[in-house]
Amino acid sequence: MEQMAHIEVFDLTCNHKIEPLGIDDKTPRFSWKIKAEGRGFEQAVFRLQVAENRDFTDALVWDTDKSNSGQSVLVPYAGRPLEPRTRYFYRVKVWGSDGGESSWSAPAFFETAFYSEEEWKGAEWISLPLPEDEHGNEPAAYLRKSFQLRGSVASARVYATSLGAYKLYVNGYPADDTHLSPGWTSYTKRIQYQTYDVTSLLREGGNAVGVILGNGWYKSKLSWVPGRIYGDTRAALVQLHIRYTDGTEDIIGSDSSWKGNDGALRISELYDGEFYDARLERSGWASPDFDDADWRAAVLYDFPKTGLVAQENEPVRVVKKLVPVSVVTTPRGETLLDMGQNMVGWVHFTAVAEAGTAITLKHAEVLDKDGNFYTGNLRSAQQTVTYVCMGGGIENFHPLFSFQGFRYVKIEGLSVAEIPGRFEGCVLTSDLQAAGSFHSSDPLINKLAENIVWGQMGNFVDVPTDCPQRDERLGWTGDAQAFVRASTYNRNVAPFFIKWLRDLAADQQLDGGVPHVVPDVPVAGYNSAAWGDAAVIVPWVVYQRYGDERVLREQYPSMRKWVEYVRSQGENEFLWNTGFHFGDWLGLDAKENSYVGATSRDLIATAFYAHSAGLVAKSAQVLGYAEDAASYSRLRDSIVQAFRDEFVTPSGRIASPTQTAYAVALMFDLLKEEDRRQAADRLALLVEESGFQLTTGFVGTPYLCHVLTRFGHADLAYKLLERREYPSWLYPVTRGATTIWEHWDGIKPDGSFWSDDMNSYNHYAYGAIGDWLFGSVAGIDTDEAAPGYRRIKLQPLPGGSLQFAVATHESSYGLIRSAWSRSADGDIVYEATIPANAAADVLLTGVKRGGVTESGRELEHSEGIADVAETPEGLRFRAGSGEYVFRIKTL
Repeated sequence: MEQMAHIEVFDLTCNHKIEPLGIDDKTPRFSWKIKAEGRGFEQAVFRLQVAENRDFTDALVWDTDKSNSGQSVLVPYAGRPLEPRTRYFYRVKVWGSDGGESSWSAPAFFETAFYSEEEWKGAEWISLPLPEDEHGNEPAAYLRKSFQLRGSVASARVYATSLGAYKLYVNGYPADDTHLSPGWTSYTKRIQYQTYDVTSLLREGGNAVGVILGNGWYKSKLSWVPGRIYGDTRAALVQLHIRYTDGTEDIIGSDSSWKGNDGALRISELYDGEFYDARLERSGWASPDFDDADWRAAVLYDFPKTGLVAQENEPVRVVKKLVPVSVVTTPRGETLLDMGQNMVGWVHFTAVAEAGTAITLKHAEVLDKDGNFYTGNLRSAQQTVTYVCMGGGIENFHPLFSFQGFRYVKIEGLSVAEIPGRFEGCVLTSDLQAAGSFHSSDPLINKLAENIVWGQMGNFVDVPTDCPQRDERLGWTGDAQAFVRASTYNRNVAPFFIKWLRDLAADQQLDGGVPHVVPDVPVAGYNSAAWGDAAVIVPWVVYQRYGDERVLREQYPSMRKWVEYVRSQGENEFLWNTGFHFGDWLGLDAKENSYVGATSRDLIATAFYAHSAGLVAKSAQVLGYAEDAASYSRLRDSIVQAFRDEFVTPSGRIASPTQTAYAVALMFDLLKEEDRRQAADRLALLVEESGFQLTTGFVGTPYLCHVLTRFGHADLAYKLLERREYPSWLYPVTRGATTIWEHWDGIKPDGSFWSDDMNSYNHYAYGAIGDWLFGSVAGIDTDEAAPGYRRIKLQPLPGGSLQFAVATHESSYGLIRSAWSRSADGDIVYEATIPANAAADVLLTGVKRGGVTESGRELEHSEGIADVAETPEGLRFRAGSGEYVFRIKTL
């Protein structure tokens, strides 16, 4: 067949990742994207090859031949069994439905790690207990091992993990650029290990491997009460495999022959920060020629290897560096750096000072109304970094095992003249692939969209935390489920949430109950509606946005257990009116001195019970569990009827007359069909009567604009979006916010603060509005029947005072773009880009047949357009892949 140059296969991924190093999945899944000229490209056939060499000349382990399939996302491996610790290369070529053929893609690789516990045959857990100071702080442990190479090295890999946080070095150099390994998991059940390619770091003759071991999440204080969650003993597990060019192999593993000592890092606490005394540095400690004669032998530590899993989430990295925008002297005389952005990470600095000079950095998010440094909202978290200079030249430092949430840095120990040019902010986050952008004619809305992204970056540091600064940087389930849809537009969060969901399942109680935070921190509590429902909502959203059926299959037992837990509560199995619930947390209609909004907690609990039962039914249908699908569908119907009997009057009014009650009931389709329109009108009236402001909290806010839009009140949704005054999404922006606030009035109009107790200025929950910006204003959404954007919903919604809006989203199939603008003559110009091997169902709201052209042609005669139909909602049609420009005549 003649090769067609206009078709290109690119951007190959394995298990949602680009060239993952070290996976333990025996059936990895492969995805690719396609570029094709013209419109309407559909893949009809693909060929996928997996081999042990890059040129595919031999050693093929899988060749699909020509597979008659349009699947290009998450194709499961089906070749001969993969070997552990092996790099494989794969490539793809495709044929279109018109017979066109692509070239082979550029090869990509994935590399396997260990497939069983027995493969840790060369390493044991080792520890080095060190004396604590008077405050109970144990200094970081420095562990090392020297060894000799026997010949020329073909490849070398280190597999490592820890109880605590660790940093790996080979011959004095960091093994890679990641941080805070091994991440935070439910350590008693699951611990990630990392794979490092250290081939280039080895040298002929003598070599050394070293590990710095700090507290990390394992040993640091993780809540607002004293005590540790997991353990007091830090430990490391390291196994180095060296393959020589002659085919032989050496294994150097952690054991009692390793040596250790303390060093310069005296304190490393996640929340409190670090104390580093450079005078105590042991220069060259990870180099082969270091004299460790006076170092102590490492101690073997008895800890199982059964829970070890290869890295699942993307690792934490420094992804951006910020230069301070100014040096500020406060009314109190404090010297501050203003980073210009509320960020998460740390400050890197250089210093030239005498030995013993202490430089202290304290971190805060905001200044008080007088312009002074403010740390009240940190509660017990110190967020303090102290560096004691060695003296004698230029010194560089940044923290290793802590991170801070801050915009302002108070500097003590340096004069103002010594500060310029020596400090930079290093932004730390799970290194997720960027996926989307939103831009409009309103600069404040653009800033809001930017703030949502910053809030996501700062709170996606290995787990989806509620906040990154105070003594509560926990994976709150309610926040995660509220924000998960919005998060998918900004970043590829599939690996991030897949890992977190495994911890949720691991920490789920035997009766099906779900912790308020994951990984579980028991003091936080268990089993609140809208929080525990993350067990069901998050996997369903990941399935919808990425087409990843395996997520549903893997999490299905957990999803089902949660619904069964709720069913077992109380005397009526169809109502949830028992136990503790957060309710509409931080709702503005709360009573004074209460965090809980006015909406009935029983109503919210029963509504989410119905929603989760319905999602379990849908998931069972997807997975082929027909009996479960029917059973949970019936359960949902019974819960819905009980909800109506308990909370809805015969005339269709909801007994709890709040914005959140109506938003939730309508979002989850809990009202009779004939009652929904009037209920939506009542919701609109509640918004109007409130002065066109929202009164919702964490539960109602994600749904409010969606429901108003769905039922014909998009104008009100736009009024809420564009409102500048408190309370609104844009009020914090007008107050200089660079992230999303926890409270609508975190800073009041007079400059005072809402509270010291619980007042984060980087808290993504209300950033859920990003889902509406992308999904409604720009109009990009998934189709439940063809998840993962195989069939895209495009439904742009021009409105408000906006003159244009444009969003892009890098889906599993490629770039989706949706952009509308108002032309000078009053028409709407709508541009859409649909990636190859996908299609879109387009709805132009309020448009009638004949009211739109595409690239100057009548819509029905435009290439790539099919199934044009006029409906009560507007003009619907199907569009194949390609780029389109529509002009919509307005009345």
